[in-house]
Amino acid sequence: MKPDKSAFVELCLANEVLRFGRFTLKSGRVSPYFFDAGRFNHGRSLGQLAGHYAGVLAERIKRRFMLYGPAYKGIPLAAATAIKLSEDHGLEVGCAFNRKEVKDHGEGGGLIGAPLSGNVVIIDDVITAGTSVSQSVATIKAAGATPHALIIALDRRETAGRRNLSAAQHMQRQYGIPVYSIIDLHDLIDYLENHGRAINRFGQFTAALKSYRDQYGAPDRPE
Repeated sequence: MKPDKSAFVELCLANEVLRFGRFTLKSGRVSPYFFDAGRFNHGRSLGQLAGHYAGVLAERIKRRFMLYGPAYKGIPLAAATAIKLSEDHGLEVGCAFNRKEVKDHGEGGGLIGAPLSGNVVIIDDVITAGTSVSQSVATIKAAGATPHALIIALDRRETAGRRNLSAAQHMQRQYGIPVYSIIDLHDLIDYLENHGRAINRFGQFTAALKSYRDQYGAPDRPE
């Protein structure tokens, strides 16, 4: 497991963003783990999170791009990641986000930030039903820009009501854009199995995670 992935898991555990136990998801599934990016709610931890996003983007995206953060969680993610791209990688990228309700006074409109143009990377925490991504793609195309990629913090890698497809795989197939994540469920299991401190604290959940993956996990290469 790459050191940056291990560091991200440790960051999530330290901030209780990643928790283990018994959690009922919106889908009705009972999951042995829960990821709540809203717990990155202080300057230091949010900056560290943005640093991981920036690292993946700098490695993966080779064309000039800008960031789009769908309201609401995507707003601080886009802004903080743009800062980290500038500070840590020397990349100056624009960022924009949407309003939930279109403003009809002042500057008006439904978008704030840099004008959407060129290649646009959507940034969010996780994918669930994909509704937010669908709306983001429509907004980007309506502005005459190109949806270029989607980046998320965690890819649960589980089927999402579509035969043999995870939410990320469905987005890739439907819109033809790659989905990148800082970590996925496989990385999480790998970490719990191979890091001493994690084994001592959370090792009892490894079997449950594997069982959940076996029951709901999407294949790496769907037919």
